[in-house]
This record gives sequence, structure tokens and C-alpha cells, in this order.
Amino acid sequence: MTDLLYSEVEEELRSSVRSLLQDRVDLSRLEGPEPVDLKLWRTLAADLGFAGLPVPESAGGAGASWREAAVVMEELGRAAAPVPFLGSAVLATAALPPDDPLLPELAAGTRTATLAVPLSSFDGPQWTVEARDGVLEGAVTTVADALTADVLLVPTAAGLFAVASDDAAVIRTPVVSLDLTRPVADLTFRGASARPVAPDAQAHVERALLVGAAMLASEQLGIAEWCLNATVDYAKTRRQFARPIGSYQALKHRLADLWVAVTQARAVARYAADCLATDSPDLPVAASLAQAFCSPVAVKAAEECVQLHGGIGFTWEHPAHWYLKRARANAAALGSSTRHRALLADLVNLPA
Repeated sequence: MTDLLYSEVEEELRSSVRSLLQDRVDLSRLEGPEPVDLKLWRTLAADLGFAGLPVPESAGGAGASWREAAVVMEELGRAAAPVPFLGSAVLATAALPPDDPLLPELAAGTRTATLAVPLSSFDGPQWTVEARDGVLEGAVTTVADALTADVLLVPTAAGLFAVASDDAAVIRTPVVSLDLTRPVADLTFRGASARPVAPDAQAHVERALLVGAAMLASEQLGIAEWCLNATVDYAKTRRQFARPIGSYQALKHRLADLWVAVTQARAVARYAADCLATDSPDLPVAASLAQAFCSPVAVKAAEECVQLHGGIGFTWEHPAHWYLKRARANAAALGSSTRHRALLADLVNLPA
């Protein structure tokens, strides 16, 4: 039976993650040369062990589940935290076989990795890199968290390979992105030495993208929750014509509609996380449903946040624009909502 409620352990986990992020996340660093907060990442991944939540204890992880990892994703979305959790703790971790020697290192937070596929991809690898005798040639565009990864997991027609990112034959080119909290880069391989990870890259990549889509919905939920709460708080204190703007019926209706949408998104995201944690056969439906629903809700919540904050909401100094950019970028990540609705129609046998 699916359980959409948060357990006591999950609420305690949320409290600790939120407290840490409230103290440590500084969005002003996004304007600097190194937007990713690797010090915060080491605290999350290595000191607190959050990178290993879904990894079994036998593989060096915490032995929890993807439900707990989803709670962390919610809070990272709520804080717009610039850390490589999606690339390393989700995509790379999900792509690795359970007996791969890299998995315990990712779980312990001593190394980071990412899956070398375009961030917008959801249809599996496109085989833009060739492997011959353990040497890689080719290129992959717009890879998330590639600039900070120690290891790149590269899918090829010959299998999945692991490549050290500091190899001289690997060229990482930063790409200007709308969302500075999750930098992307183009990767070029010019004779890079690689370690074989798995002979069937297709299956591992498809599994990783499915996990990523399900988990990204929780991050989108966190974005939407922050935007809703920040807007409600502002509407209670901002006064126009001698009364709080939140007392005006038009604003009440917009916020009420947004609250309903966020509440529905929470149920959808939790269902996807639970299906993932229990290895439910309904996971493909749950993941596409979560992306089809949560992605537009996050964007809508961020847009309402900017607009209902009035003039201050449109300024660079207010954090609302970071959430809008992250929501917009996430809407194009791991398959658009339109793509997932089309997949969902096929999965549940809807007529054309």
C-alpha cells in the first residue's frame, strides 16, 4: 500500500537539513566565479551522509531509501542550494551497478560523479561518444554538475564507462545557463582513458533518468513551497491603502489556487518517491505523472512569487528570481512536462 505521509524519521531528517541550509546557503555566491558551494556539499555528503541515503549498507551507504533522499531534495529546492546532489547522489548513484567500486565513494561523499547525458534528456543515450579499446572519443552537451564532478559516467554503444574528469583528454567547457544554482558544461573526449562499468549502458541510463525524474519532482515541490510561503508572508505584512494586500479578495484567490496546486504536487511527488523506494512496477507512470504535474506548478508558484511581491519581486536583490530561474530550468530538465504527458498517455493506454 502506498504511503504518502512523511514518517517521523523523515520529518526529523527534514528538520536537520532545513536548519543546516538556513544557516549555510548564501545565494549571493551565485554572482561569483564559483557558484557551487563545495564546502556545503562536503557537509551534506561526507559529514552527514546524505549522499548515501538510498545506497545499501553493504555498498557503504546509509541503507535508507529514496523516500529519505526525496526529503533532502525538497529542502534543497526550498533553499535553492547550489550543490551537486542531483548529478552525484541521484543520477550517478542510480546509474552505477550495486557492486561497482565507485558507489561506496559516492555514498561516503569522498568523491562526486555525474552521468554524462544532456540535462534535458529523458529518452536514453544518443551514443555521441565512441569507445574503442577503453578509449573514448566524442562529445556530450549540457551535462549537469560536470564542472565539479571527480568522475564522469559516459554511456556509449559499447557500454557504460567511468572517466576521471581531470584527465588531460577530457575538456569541460562551461555553458551559460539560466539557472546558476546548477551549472552545466559541454564535455569533449579526445582519447580519454576509461574504465568499463557495465556492458549495457542503455538499461543503466534509462534507470538513472527515471530515478532522476522522480526525484526532481521533490525538488520542484520544495521550490513551489518556498515561493508560496514567502508570498503569503509578504501578503500579510505589505500594506496598501491602509490594509494588508493579503486582505484583497483577488490576491486571496490566487494564493488559494496556488496552495491547492502545491498540495496536489506534494501528493504526486510523494507517490513517485514511494514507488521508487518500494521498487513498484508503477514507477514509470509515477515518474512521468510527477514531472507532468510538478514542473508547471513550480514555474507557476515562482511566477506568482515574483508578481505578488510587486516591485521588490522584480529586483536582483530579492531571491525570487533565483527560484524562478531554477523552476524554469528544471521544467526543461529530464524531459519537459509535454514529453512526460505523451509518455504517460502511452503508459496508461490513452487513445491518441
